[in-house]
Amino acid sequence: MAGGQGTRLRPLTSNQPKPMLPILGQPMMQHVLRLARDHGLTDVVATVQFLASVVRNFFGDGSDLGVSLSYVTEQEPRGTAGSVKNAEDLLDDRFLVLSGDALTDVDLTELLKFHESKGGAVTVTLKRVEDPLEFGIVIADDEGRIERFLEKPGWGEVFSDTINTGIYVIERDVLDLIPDDEEFDFSKDLFPILLDKGLPMYGYVTDRFWTDVGNLDSYLAAHRAVLDGDVEVEMDGFELEGGIWLGEGAEVDPDAEIVGPAYVGENARIEAGARLLEYSVVGRGVMVKHGAFLHRAIVHDYAYVGASSTLRGCVLGRNSDVKHGSRLEEGVVVADECHIGEGAVINPQVKVYPFKVVDPGAIVSKSIIWQSGGARGLFGERGVTGLFNIDITPEMAIRLAQAYASVLPKGSAVVASRDATKAARIVKRSMVAGINAATIECHDLELIPDPLARFYARSARAVGGFSVRTAPGDAASIEIQFFDDRGIAIDASMQRKLERSFYRDDLRRAFHYEVGELRFPARAREYYVRGVLDAIDAEPVRKRRPKLVVDYAFGAATLTGPQVMGQLGADILAINAVLDPERVVPSSRQTEEELDNLRRLVRASGAELGAMIDSTGELLRLVDGAGRILDTRTALLAFVWLVARTEPPPAKVALPVSTTRVAEEILRAQGGEPVWTRISSSALMLAADGAGTAFAGAEDGGYIFPRFLASYDAVMALAKLLELLARVGTSLRDVVDSLPPSHIVRRDIAVPWESKGTVMRLLLEHLEGRPMQVIDGVKTYRGEDWALVVPQSQEPLVRVWAEAGSPEGAEELAEEFAALVERLRE
Repeated sequence: MAGGQGTRLRPLTSNQPKPMLPILGQPMMQHVLRLARDHGLTDVVATVQFLASVVRNFFGDGSDLGVSLSYVTEQEPRGTAGSVKNAEDLLDDRFLVLSGDALTDVDLTELLKFHESKGGAVTVTLKRVEDPLEFGIVIADDEGRIERFLEKPGWGEVFSDTINTGIYVIERDVLDLIPDDEEFDFSKDLFPILLDKGLPMYGYVTDRFWTDVGNLDSYLAAHRAVLDGDVEVEMDGFELEGGIWLGEGAEVDPDAEIVGPAYVGENARIEAGARLLEYSVVGRGVMVKHGAFLHRAIVHDYAYVGASSTLRGCVLGRNSDVKHGSRLEEGVVVADECHIGEGAVINPQVKVYPFKVVDPGAIVSKSIIWQSGGARGLFGERGVTGLFNIDITPEMAIRLAQAYASVLPKGSAVVASRDATKAARIVKRSMVAGINAATIECHDLELIPDPLARFYARSARAVGGFSVRTAPGDAASIEIQFFDDRGIAIDASMQRKLERSFYRDDLRRAFHYEVGELRFPARAREYYVRGVLDAIDAEPVRKRRPKLVVDYAFGAATLTGPQVMGQLGADILAINAVLDPERVVPSSRQTEEELDNLRRLVRASGAELGAMIDSTGELLRLVDGAGRILDTRTALLAFVWLVARTEPPPAKVALPVSTTRVAEEILRAQGGEPVWTRISSSALMLAADGAGTAFAGAEDGGYIFPRFLASYDAVMALAKLLELLARVGTSLRDVVDSLPPSHIVRRDIAVPWESKGTVMRLLLEHLEGRPMQVIDGVKTYRGEDWALVVPQSQEPLVRVWAEAGSPEGAEELAEEFAALVERLRE
């Protein structure tokens, strides 16, 4: 009997039939089929109704399990007996009825012997239970002959503790008593008829395990029963000491803690620092990250449990993911294909239905059934981002590329590139397939620095492109950045079009004769190197022949940086100048260690400066001749100082509104002017592309010289830095020494998503009448001092910056506005 919907187990059964719910990695029905096979019953008919194809596709003809499996489909529910009647053409002898959604190890051989010895029409398998109210009670005489049935009685009607398990042995001619095409049940309809006719029915009382998996509590209890050995089922895997079961290919770090009884499915991975306590069950292909805590939690196949997350007494569905620091409390059910954002809390007993998104930091107290759950779209500050093979899978990448191609003119061309990691390579290849499948030509530049792809898009006849790279400091995450024909990030309008196409599945599909071409341009690097050299005045650099140390961070800039620096005539000591996919995504600690090594090499070699180019070729870190590692704010001010002195006034420089006021002072002193922008890199690129802008930069190591390319480019920035130093006739060390001090403090305040708008409205009302800017968030002034309050787009945070004439003043101003945001949040 495999047609049950399992309404009391929703949302786990919202998109799969109840018999397919897994118990320790196997569908319940598989446990039942193995039980039948082990007792010599190999000719099996499955009655299916709700999502019947799921059952058929999984089990096929049953040969993998050693049985011969046939199917009978109900077009509409016919009740338990009516369902079996529907299969009568396949039943030519005495037969056994089993529920595909119960867990048992009943001795079927002894049951059949009992039936034969009694010679009855029907034998009902009975089980003694402590609380019979939820079951049908069966009353039998001393010989075991059934005298009476009571369906779900009240306590006043309880005269027995033996219940009907729904396991029957039935003689073939009993089917003649069941009407065709009617809803008809065994206990409620058929068995009373048998009693009235005096046909013998017997009850076989089993002392073996049986449970009806009808709700979440019984589902969790069924797992405990298997792990405790209360029920004999065939387990996939092998048992270690303490009742810990490991599936084939499972990886458990020696520094992870598992307390049995527990189960880890095949090819699952448990990282160091993770803790799995008693009755934790992890399905196949599940990833449990470091610091995660599980206790009595059931995690279905291919789910992702993020670092420092907590799961207690809950169920997490297939292909769902729980991000860093989230909590799922007692009785929570998160169904299949759900995404729980960082730091979210799902309160006890909450149900999250399939395909829902819970935002980072959200506190969910009510079940999420129909609403979307608050998904905020594909794009964030760094493009489309997510965990590789969790959020961003090859399948998702193909659809994303098709959505992008679908909003572009048919037959146009786009540029594709990637970094050195294997994950980026897989995603990029998938996207190229999606692009071509939607009639668009793709120029695949393969492994190159990100700025080169943007330069190629601007120089070639392309309408845009995308780059795929691993997120800085997080080798498990992927970033996909889309850019237009100018090489700058696509604007908000284009993002919305792409998102609509993706979410509505409004994807253009090419006919066989429309499939886009795939090209591999041969001289893209040469064009880029020539473009950089044409965009700078190289002669002063060659005359000066500066000495410097350059760290290429094992990234793609090794393909272009040495060529540019070599043709400038600089004396270069290059380090980490090889491609290494295993080292291309350093942690923050590793980056600091490499910077310290760069500092020591600069001092030891007597170099004028040191430079570190990140693996994407976008960001630049600097060390001056004194061996000082420049923070990114100081480095930005050095660029502003040099541009202000070399550009004819009025030099226009684009800067985010969070930039220190010292930058404006430097510009004004030389007749220049700042162009204030929103804090995002895409806004800075757009401003840099504006007429007359000589330079743009941010306090993250990203610098733009828009006459070459209105996008971050570390190789170009380093080449231009050498040119500007040569033209002014100074050193980076002297520039830094001449810079005025700046004092900025930043604070992050947790603010729920739903409160951000209210906080900003109340803040504007509070600051009414005071001088302010509203380019990005709210920036207010007190003389030369200022405070900036900006709600973050991808996190439940409001960020506060404050600048004053002293460190103490900046701290005080930041604390004042942080406290103000906290008050307004209430």
